[in-house]
Amino acid sequence: MNTETTSSDPITDVVLIGAGIMSATLGIMLKELDPNLTITIIERLDVAAAESSDAWNNAGTGHSAFCELNYTPQRPDGSVDISKAIGIAESFEVSKQFWSFLAEQYHVEGIQRFINHIPHMSFVWGNENVDFLRTRHAALVQSPLFQGMEYSEDPDQLREWMPLVMEGRDPSQKVAATRMDLGTDVNFGALTRGMFYLLQDKPGITFHFGHEVDKIRRKDDGTWRVRAQNRATGEKRKLRAKFVFIGAGGGSLPLLLASGIPESKGFGGFPVSGQWLKCVNPAVIEQHQAKVYGKASVGSPPMSVPHLDTRVINGQRELLFGPYAGFSTKFLKFGSFLDLPGSIKATNLKPMLIAGAKNLPLTRYLINQVRQSPQDRLNALRDYLPTARAEDWKLEVAGQRVQVIKKDEKQGGVLEFGTEMVSAADGSIAALLGASPGASTAVSIMISLIQKCFPAQAASPQWQARFREMIPTFGQPLADNPELVEQTRAHTSAVLELSVDAPLGSQ
Repeated sequence: MNTETTSSDPITDVVLIGAGIMSATLGIMLKELDPNLTITIIERLDVAAAESSDAWNNAGTGHSAFCELNYTPQRPDGSVDISKAIGIAESFEVSKQFWSFLAEQYHVEGIQRFINHIPHMSFVWGNENVDFLRTRHAALVQSPLFQGMEYSEDPDQLREWMPLVMEGRDPSQKVAATRMDLGTDVNFGALTRGMFYLLQDKPGITFHFGHEVDKIRRKDDGTWRVRAQNRATGEKRKLRAKFVFIGAGGGSLPLLLASGIPESKGFGGFPVSGQWLKCVNPAVIEQHQAKVYGKASVGSPPMSVPHLDTRVINGQRELLFGPYAGFSTKFLKFGSFLDLPGSIKATNLKPMLIAGAKNLPLTRYLINQVRQSPQDRLNALRDYLPTARAEDWKLEVAGQRVQVIKKDEKQGGVLEFGTEMVSAADGSIAALLGASPGASTAVSIMISLIQKCFPAQAASPQWQARFREMIPTFGQPLADNPELVEQTRAHTSAVLELSVDAPLGSQ
């Protein structure tokens, strides 16, 4: 344990490393729970939400499992497991409640412009996939969270739902789709910056942009000494914190390992990069208004599930397809090629090697993605948009994700595709690793973190009451309560102006 004494270091209650959606959510939630807390946010870039939270670096889908087929795996007997989908759908309802609370509490117009109504659809072809989608739909509509989901194999109906997807398609091809009108498009970059905007005017809040944390050490008194370097001047800044949250996206893993907590041992990361095809023809963009998700290729990571995706970014309607996966040793889009080799330690080498050996199909998939030609990418797009023309689309770089590798007693090492919260036994430091569906479920993730790292306060009557003010259904499961689901959705849709009849991007 570090015995260095630095009594002159400024002390703060909370340090948030990384100015993304997770830190923004945790910061404003903690400040609502205890207005007296002092919070310092440290970000290596000059602006907030420039990495994974930026609109161009993520899918922008309000992940509610309406259309994402990877959240409903098929069992060996042909049935579909919907448990993960229900959990994600419920978490997204929690997120919308918290966002509605902020919109009502602060009456800030900008906080409402991050979300738009957009139908969510799943689309498949081929007899086997059609059977799967039919079975999935039948299972999901048994839950109140998925009431209203439509299913069709009728080409005329599908042409009405998604004309571009059906135009020019072989009429003999067996196709099917589901449609959920309650879907949303979320600009998580705008949401993140909106929350930080609300935070900046509160007392006890300090921001340090353009600073990179290069050392985290626990002191004898249980506090954490955090050192950050000004990337422009090289000046070192030191402070002590009672609690540290590492929410730095792909950059979280190296900082977690640097903390030295026993809970970090065995964790590694596997970076996956992404690219989009962006439509540059306004006439084509205007003809599609939906998020249409398909099935991922065998061996591909969840972030590579193909989708033809209507977005609203900076007030402008966009149409994207992808993402196409790739490989880079960077852990961040604006990171270093030394990130991956630098993260390999004696404590995680074995799990990383074992996980790598067991995921050779993923490696082959990424190699094939890197080797794709422009024609290969166009052919993949034509599976979803048969009449696509190369001149209407431009390749853009998307975000960088780091999939979690961790120790496993039975298998030695496993590769995870979700999110993983790692915290010290005493709750004084925590880090969030992983990717999808993180941003959409950020509020639920942060509630769990607060309950684990601030157990006494979280259980107090004062914090419990405040939780219920921020999330009216706090402590109440939605999955088996149709009336509560309907009531909750009616309220959040009204506050966030998610009218099905409203023009896209009108709010």
